Amino acid sequence: MKKTLYSREHKYLVKKLKEARIQSGLDQVKVAKMLGSAQSHISKVEAGQRKIDIVQLKEFAKIYKKDISYFLK
Repeated sequence: MKKTLYSREHKYLVKKLKEARIQSGLDQVKVAKMLGSAQSHISKVEAGQRKIDIVQLKEFAKIYKKDISYFLK
């Protein structure tokens, strides 16, 4: 089974998460506060060092005011 952390799909998701954050005019600190997590967690997600599950993706989508399909290839 192929590791998903460094798959093309994961890289695409990470790219779209960062794009959406920037388009929303938010910085990592603000997003972290909204999610109740640390800025370092957001940084690691955007660097592709952390996997995110569907529940987390829904939270990001809500904050960034994007449909979940925006993040999926």
